[in-house]
Amino acid sequence: MASVNINSEVTDPFYRYKMPRLIAKVEGKGNGIKTVIVNMPEIAKALSRPATYPTKFFGCELGAQTMFDFKNDRFIVNGSHDATKLQGLLDGFIKKFVLCPECANPETVLTASQKKQTIAQRCIACGHNGMIDMRHKLTTFILKNPPDQDPAATPTKTTKKDKKNKKKAVNGDAKEEEQQSPEVNAQEQMAAQRASGGIIDAPPEVKNKNESSDDEDWGEDFSEDAVKQRMEELSDAAKNMAFTDDLEKSQEERMDILYRFIKTKQETGSLAKSDKEILAEAERLEVKDKCPLILVELLYDDRILQQIKQHRLLVLRFCHENQKAQKYLLGGLEQLVGKVHKNVLLPKIPHILKAFYDNDILDEEVLIDWGKKPSKKYVDKDTAEELHSKAKPFINWLKEADEEESDEDEEEEEEDAVEVVYSTTEKVGQVEEKKEEEEEEDDFDIDAI
Repeated sequence: MASVNINSEVTDPFYRYKMPRLIAKVEGKGNGIKTVIVNMPEIAKALSRPATYPTKFFGCELGAQTMFDFKNDRFIVNGSHDATKLQGLLDGFIKKFVLCPECANPETVLTASQKKQTIAQRCIACGHNGMIDMRHKLTTFILKNPPDQDPAATPTKTTKKDKKNKKKAVNGDAKEEEQQSPEVNAQEQMAAQRASGGIIDAPPEVKNKNESSDDEDWGEDFSEDAVKQRMEELSDAAKNMAFTDDLEKSQEERMDILYRFIKTKQETGSLAKSDKEILAEAERLEVKDKCPLILVELLYDDRILQQIKQHRLLVLRFCHENQKAQKYLLGGLEQLVGKVHKNVLLPKIPHILKAFYDNDILDEEVLIDWGKKPSKKYVDKDTAEELHSKAKPFINWLKEADEEESDEDEEEEEEDAVEVVYSTTEKVGQVEEKKEEEEEEDDFDIDAI
């Protein structure tokens, strides 16, 4: 495998710090296309950083989602990206989060502080201590997923047995001290003998003690917290894999996923505070424009006139300056009024449309365009004509208001034009008077001097 210098600015072929050249593989097609960094674990090992850091850095720089499959060592960036481009981005990550700013050496260690919200960088080569620039988005990810501590500073693992012994020692358990003292003496004896150049065998009881201690240190931690942490890591990986599969599903299936997501928020009573989260999920599933169809179905019923203002912020997340989403909102409204609550809401359709208009959810242009011709896309033809007939007074009011504004604008333009002509004439007259005065001054009598 070809290798490159970790510091790309160093061209010396004998530079000691090397890493594998990045290998990228594009998989999938259409909306499900993604780029797998084939040798990211090897690159991360050469940089002494978790493989998630450079992968997430790529996502931040490219504005793409990233996924980590720890079980299969697959690190994925959504979209199609070539290896040369990603290698250039990797150089940016190395300069910001790996190289020492003093000696440009990659032998650095990161320490994240959740309390202070800072990331410290210590260089093992020159001893430099400094802070990472916290303006990059990756720093938030590092704070949430701190790197492993420096091995030299990591305390030895404390087992339950050690804690028990320590507790007994604090309580003044004389028997425990007596049991430990021969072992301590034996260990001191062994250390002294080794220092003098001799070799002795440890007493059997000390050997057994050391062997059991080694087993405890190197064995798997089955404590409740450790098991819980491992399960969370597995669930995160499974979640990321599921996210990838979602984009490969049909649009109807993705709409169903979003429907269940919003429905869960509604049932748990967290809908009002989840507007940004719902928008992010709709964007992830690539159904943002169609989301208003789901919102109309879940948010509104026969009390829609009161509910429009109640859910205004959530609906605006999708409809603000997005005419396509507004058209889907009108489609959902046709279904709600024409199919579900026809008897109650059909007479109120002008008031409903005006409420959406007054709350800046539906634009004037979209409403006028919708009112031009009934469509049987969401309801049958007869129901569509009936809806448009009931909405006609409001649509005509919008058109008249639009025409009045146009007339007023034209009158203002004409007034401005008249003023300009008048002022121009006045200016010309002043110029002519000035010329006449100058001519009179030129025709003076020389004898009068």
